[in-house]
Amino acid sequence: MMGQIRLQSSGALAEISVQGAEIRSWEVAGQPLLWKPDAKIWAETAPVLFPVVGWTRNGEVRVADKVYPLGLHGFARHKPFSVAQLTRDFVRLVLESDAQTLALYPFDFRFTVDCRLDGPALSVRLGVENRGSEDMPYACGLHPGFRWPLGAGTEVGAGRKSGHCILFDAVEEPRVHKITPHGLFAADHRPVPLNGKVLDLTPELFAQEALCFLGAKSQGLRYETPDGAALRVEMTNFPHIALWSKPEAPFLAIELWTGHGDPDGFEGDLFAKPSMRFLPPGRSERHEARFTFYS
Repeated sequence: MMGQIRLQSSGALAEISVQGAEIRSWEVAGQPLLWKPDAKIWAETAPVLFPVVGWTRNGEVRVADKVYPLGLHGFARHKPFSVAQLTRDFVRLVLESDAQTLALYPFDFRFTVDCRLDGPALSVRLGVENRGSEDMPYACGLHPGFRWPLGAGTEVGAGRKSGHCILFDAVEEPRVHKITPHGLFAADHRPVPLNGKVLDLTPELFAQEALCFLGAKSQGLRYETPDGAALRVEMTNFPHIALWSKPEAPFLAIELWTGHGDPDGFEGDLFAKPSMRFLPPGRSERHEARFTFYS
């Protein structure tokens, strides 16, 4: 099995690992866009999230009165995928349920990750298929960490991160849920300094965890730089947007989710967990995102 897959298109390059179907690097016209991972800060670049998104209470879920050890963002990012299709600019990676996954998540599934490079654009499509005989609850998401400052090829200090912003397609609610020390969603909210559709990015924004815009009105956004370069993000069938970094860390994660972490105090079954999707037997669903870099 190939460990790393290299896609090319019109001067753009991307490398995707079969381990977790994770995009490990992406550059357009020589500009690296994904951050270079640092185990002391965050060891991943763009993990794929399935079959849950976010933290679960005590790292567990319950299905039909049985407890399963299913923790943060699920297990797909830790599993080897198989290569189902590969061309110069496209790859389809597949993960199917097995004895190991059934011990964590008792449902028979097929999960696909399609990555396509098209010049300055990188598209990712997640496919979820229920191969079992009962309804299947699931959540999935994308968690790419982009460079901040965007496109910089070297490590930089916080000063050069100034002037970057997020421009949402629509005006979003200027408050988000507080996140508990265990990663759960509190009932209380905290304000977000939105100026209309614009959110100026500062390290202080992320001192209290991620900004999670649940039920976002926007179907797209722009990650903009002071010199005019920008990253356009367009999403289909992802209702939640999260922005995450660590103070002084040289990355900004722009996360697209179908579900989210457990509410604080939630003790219910996985079927009762808020924002889960439910697939009937034999049915499938797709979730797509397109990232386009403008220099």
